[in-house]
Amino acid sequence: MPASSASPASLHRRLLAARAAAPTYPEVGATREARLPKGYAQLRRRIHLGHGPDVLERAGRYVLGWGCQLGSGFAVHPYAPAEEGATVLLRLSLPGLRRPRLVIPCRVVWTVDEPDRIGFAYGTLPGHPECGEEAFLVTMDTAGEVWFEVTAFARLASWYARLGRPVAVLCQYLAIERYLAAVATAASPAGAATPPQATP
Repeated sequence: MPASSASPASLHRRLLAARAAAPTYPEVGATREARLPKGYAQLRRRIHLGHGPDVLERAGRYVLGWGCQLGSGFAVHPYAPAEEGATVLLRLSLPGLRRPRLVIPCRVVWTVDEPDRIGFAYGTLPGHPECGEEAFLVTMDTAGEVWFEVTAFARLASWYARLGRPVAVLCQYLAIERYLAAVATAASPAGAATPPQATP
């Protein structure tokens, strides 16, 4: 079970353990492909953000800066723009409590930063309640229309997530909706003034 957050020393120990761990699924990087692996629940959600390179750039920088997660109530430790191979601890406060926070280890498995595509994916590490991968990608098509897509494949990994499967599935759905809303806001001209903020 993800541990509650404690001291900086405890977080550091968990981070070192996560860096030494291998992903909990064999299909690392599979969210790059059009066809997702079998044996997992699969999800694709896409929204239209606007038109032109400025929208792509705003939304893409927001996504690479963990804006989806930070804008949805997660903290990212250690905070830095997503970089392939980086291991992070996503921390989430429990409802109604300032502490404890769940600590969820992830690894960035790919990134892309091209004129028409910006984004990244992370995969699960031991201690994550799920097993699988999630990708966040901003793209611009040939007509200049900009889209944001979340792609995921996952299955519940922990006993407590499986025990509370309906709640876990609902939480995932709500998280995806919050990701989409956060990026849509960031892509707007007004959103350019409010970049994602790293939280302790």
